[in-house]
Amino acid sequence: MDKSVLVTKDQALPHREQKMPVAKKHTVLGNNMEGPWPTHSQKAYFAMGCFWGVEKMLWQLPGVYCTAVGYMGGHTKNATYEDICTGQTAHTETVMVVYNQEITDFWTLLEAFWQGHNPTQGMSQGNDQGTQYRSAIFWVDDMQKMFAEKSRGLYQTNLTKAGQGKITTEIKKAREFYFAEDAHQQYLDKNPNGYCGLAGTGVAF
Repeated sequence: MDKSVLVTKDQALPHREQKMPVAKKHTVLGNNMEGPWPTHSQKAYFAMGCFWGVEKMLWQLPGVYCTAVGYMGGHTKNATYEDICTGQTAHTETVMVVYNQEITDFWTLLEAFWQGHNPTQGMSQGNDQGTQYRSAIFWVDDMQKMFAEKSRGLYQTNLTKAGQGKITTEIKKAREFYFAEDAHQQYLDKNPNGYCGLAGTGVAF
């Protein structure tokens, strides 16, 4: 099976009935993984390749209240990591960010997103190959959609000037976020020497 091609709904693995159990607290930030969160908080969803390094990058940003790794953008409900790795779910490895809108904003997160990885690589990121590593922004409201699209245009201008390729990042409406297994949550806190494939283009936003 070609893992660089998105499967259709008909080709995807069957749904799983059982939801993934989720730990109560974030191991670094100490906040609830599934809420409730403060009324001034907002969610964002980013896919930038292997989610271990992406989550660490995002939990370190000022104003971030919680992060979690999981799967979004595909067809199979309650997919497991093994399911994702087959390339037969159409999900991409995604990080949920809950941020304090009194301290930071979506535009600041977008800046970190664009500079934190290479958004021109299609169905891969660095040495990681397959649809699960594709770049994506899953917006939760019209403001996020507008900012995501505007920021893509601005960053494309900078990438083109630097001789880089065309952005392949998906910008789509957020659907259900399926939490990954607990072993993957805050992975680089639990495994400080663990693999992190995160690398930007070196082009400023």
